[in-house]
Amino acid sequence: MNTNHNFTINRIKKELQVQQQKKQTNKYILLYRVMKNCILKHEIPHDWLLPSTRVLAQELNLSRTTVIKAYELLLLEKLILAKAGSGNRVNYDVTGEIGKSSEEITTVNIAHYPQISQKGESYFKNITLINRLPNENLAFRPGLPPLDVFPVNQWKNLLNVYWRHVKSSGLTYSNATGLIELKKSICNYLNVSRNVICNPEQIVIVSGSLQSLYLIATTLIDRGDSVVLENPVFPNVHSVFKSSEANLLPIDLDEYGIDITQLNQLKEQPKLIHVTPSNQYPMGIKMSLKRRQEVLDWASRNKALVIENDYENEIANSDGIMPTIYSLDKEDRTIYMGTFNRLLHPSIRLGYMIVPKYLIKVVEALQEHSHRFVSPSIQVVMNQFIDKNYLYQHIKYSIETARERYLLFKKEFEASNHSMVLQDKPFSSFHILAFFKEPVSASYEKELIKKLNDHHIVTFSLSKCYIEKPEKQGLIIGYSAVRPSVLSRQVRKMVTLLK
Repeated sequence: MNTNHNFTINRIKKELQVQQQKKQTNKYILLYRVMKNCILKHEIPHDWLLPSTRVLAQELNLSRTTVIKAYELLLLEKLILAKAGSGNRVNYDVTGEIGKSSEEITTVNIAHYPQISQKGESYFKNITLINRLPNENLAFRPGLPPLDVFPVNQWKNLLNVYWRHVKSSGLTYSNATGLIELKKSICNYLNVSRNVICNPEQIVIVSGSLQSLYLIATTLIDRGDSVVLENPVFPNVHSVFKSSEANLLPIDLDEYGIDITQLNQLKEQPKLIHVTPSNQYPMGIKMSLKRRQEVLDWASRNKALVIENDYENEIANSDGIMPTIYSLDKEDRTIYMGTFNRLLHPSIRLGYMIVPKYLIKVVEALQEHSHRFVSPSIQVVMNQFIDKNYLYQHIKYSIETARERYLLFKKEFEASNHSMVLQDKPFSSFHILAFFKEPVSASYEKELIKKLNDHHIVTFSLSKCYIEKPEKQGLIIGYSAVRPSVLSRQVRKMVTLLK
């Protein structure tokens, strides 16, 4: 018998025994009341498949007619729904009372519970900084690669091979920092594509950049420690370090990257400096070779570590390789971060970082205490994906696809006269900036983003990327995940709303 049915029948049996001792009544009425009570008390969940009338009658030692009558009464009250071919399901949703806020649903007296930690409150307070909207619309959500060109069948075949040949020993706990096979493949990949030479033992496999930042912040940052961030900066980076109660030191940008003059004028001694040299987020500035060396020299003088967040480097460096800060570093003070989420698709949840040797054991201990490890099946398949050259092929195809969509987006957007102008820069990212032609307030920008979202068009705020008062207002627009036929239509719709 179905395990779910066993659960349901045991609940009903227990309640039925109690009710039968209290009073005599028609059996079908009694069964109806018992089942209704179980549903209303949420002992049988919403959308739960109920046993068939035949099975329930047999298990409760009742006639089938009795059970059918009880079900009919529940159907009349719409406490269950009958679906052709799939039986009867519970139709009582405990969550709500849809439309109510979480505050309305969970009204509790917090004085009766332990106080939330200061760090917990800090992370909760800063959650609004993170760019993460619960929205399925692809137009024009930033941070997405061309999802429709991902080789699903190749990935599926590799995954099927893994599960056909996996041994029981492969289903146990895995190494916290990742499988050595994948780490070696990533070493080779970075060596060829970015001239990065490292030891596989320095690589930590994570679920993405956000987890890397969290591990770094937890490893190194105590309350009040100083961290240098580019300004503007990716909001998720801002959120992690602000929530870690770091003293944030925002440094402006010039045409060569983070402003070295401002950096040299700092009176504090930061522990970390976070930069995106290949493709600064969100402005798209590529840090010059000279500036990269200057950042390293500054870090050396200040005994700081450099976080080189090399997201989208494959796109930004597709026409020529600029040496990474990591490859220029002779003192092992650079933490190199990469992610497959922005290159393949976000749902893969797979990234990596190279950490200085003196941090390896501490980061591994933190991983053991928190996330434990990334799914070995995903790691094995990713290793095969790299080893069989599928990754290189996909990157090339993704760049070609994104470039075509970039040109189409620009053509459609600029064809109409409206209140915004696109950033004047070559293709180097999966997103593009749109600036207002005339100065606007941050509240206007926020209202416009909401208006677009109400019409199923997702954009992110440029002003939200500034740590202090925003210097520029505008929209961060992702175009690469939208098919050309849909892209043209959605751009025209967007332009109409901008007017």
